[in-house]
Amino acid sequence: MDAITFKNIFYRGRVVFEDELIRHYHTEELLVYYSGNFLQFKRMPRIDEWLRAFEYLREFHVKNGQNHVKFLFPENEVIPDELLHTMKSSGFDIGFVELYVIEPRKFPLAPVTAKINVQKVTEENWQDFAQLNFEVDSKFGEAFAIGKRDMHERNLNDERFLQLIAYYDNVPAGTVDIIIGKNTAEIDGLVVLDSYQKKGIGTQLQQFVMNEFSDKTVILVADGEDTPREMYKKQNYQYRGKKYEALKVFSD
Repeated sequence: MDAITFKNIFYRGRVVFEDELIRHYHTEELLVYYSGNFLQFKRMPRIDEWLRAFEYLREFHVKNGQNHVKFLFPENEVIPDELLHTMKSSGFDIGFVELYVIEPRKFPLAPVTAKINVQKVTEENWQDFAQLNFEVDSKFGEAFAIGKRDMHERNLNDERFLQLIAYYDNVPAGTVDIIIGKNTAEIDGLVVLDSYQKKGIGTQLQQFVMNEFSDKTVILVADGEDTPREMYKKQNYQYRGKKYEALKVFSD
């Protein structure tokens, strides 16, 4: 297994500014998408550097009608206590994500069930895929859901992406996006509707990925405070690192 790091992870957005300290990602077509509009620190900033970055990003986002500020910090580095205190005092929520990788042959073979049918998304089943994701994304607001739907539609015709949908007894129940790299296949946005949880749908979606990309390393990023990461460990995924994040959403 090659050395996989967060540098292998796909970040949506265009880099609109970069210097020795920061890389600024901006997704003009989906301004409310926090994960596509943020600053990545290349090294751990001093407090004065963080404050200038905060001011810069806040001003940029206000000009674009955005009400959030998000920072990503260097992987596998702990935020210094003084900087952590400063951010928390400024109203930021601090969290972290973890990177996991697996060689497809090491994924526990999922038992086949006639109830679950996983398909690649095409023009024929696109509406099922779009409607399921719109339902899930609507929890974060209509503008977000519409923007994500448009993004999914662009991805449908982009060879860098593969979209999958899982049916349970012929009813749309789960989806996942795969971002195809030279040597990696990244699992992104794996969703199973609440009413279909614990039926093996997520596992079957992953099994499809393992079969489809048996010659690549499968990678994913999991929220460090969510339970799915425990499931990934049981499925033989290997932990490869963590990255801290800071987010503040301003009142309109």
